[in-house]
Amino acid sequence: MWNESRNNTAVAGVRTPLESPLVGAQALLDADQALQSKLFRLRERPFLDLANVRGDARDGAFVAAVESVIGARLPTKPNTAVRGSEYEAIWLGPDEWLVRSNEARVPELEGKLRTAFGTLFASAVDVGSGYTVLEASGERVREVIARGCPLDLHPQVLQRGQCAQSHYFKASIVLIPTAYDTFELVVRRSFADYFCRIMLDAAAPIVS
Repeated sequence: MWNESRNNTAVAGVRTPLESPLVGAQALLDADQALQSKLFRLRERPFLDLANVRGDARDGAFVAAVESVIGARLPTKPNTAVRGSEYEAIWLGPDEWLVRSNEARVPELEGKLRTAFGTLFASAVDVGSGYTVLEASGERVREVIARGCPLDLHPQVLQRGQCAQSHYFKASIVLIPTAYDTFELVVRRSFADYFCRIMLDAAAPIVS
C-alpha cells in the first residue's frame, strides 16, 4: 500500500506520498459508493499498517512483548482474530499472525515489535506495501463473496471473531467478518485491481 506518488495524502497528521494499489479501479469503486446500495457495498481501507509476526505462542515473553505493543493478546485458536483498540491480530498458523492497525497510519508497527522482541527468537516484517484491505458489506454480501469463494459462509460457521484464508476466484484472500453483514478482505497488492473488478462484476446481477 505504501508507494511513491506525486500526490500527497495526510495520514495520522503526517504528509506522506501515498498511492493505493486500486488507483486504476478507483472510478469503479466511486461508482459503487455512489449507489449506496443496502444490498452490497465495496470500499478500500487504504494505508493500514500491516506486519507479519512469527514466534512461539508457548513463549510467555514473546506473547507479552506483542501484547505490550498492540494492546491485545495473540489468538492461539486456529482461524480466530482478536481486536484491540488500535490493532487487530489475525491467526494465520500456529506460529504466524497478521497484525494490522485499525486505522490508516504511517508504518511503525514493525519497528515497535522488533524493539519489544529484543533478543527473543521472533520476527516482525512490515508487509503493508504488499497488501491492501477492502471492506465488503450489505444485506447480500455473503452471497456476493460466495460467488467466488468456496468457504461455508453461513453466519453460524463464519462470524465475528473468526478469520479464514481462502481465495476469491483467482485471488488469495484473508477473510475477516467484522459484523453480521460486513467483511474485511486482505488482498495481495498484485491482485488488488483484479479482485476489485471481479467482485464488483460478481455483485452486479445481485444488486441490479
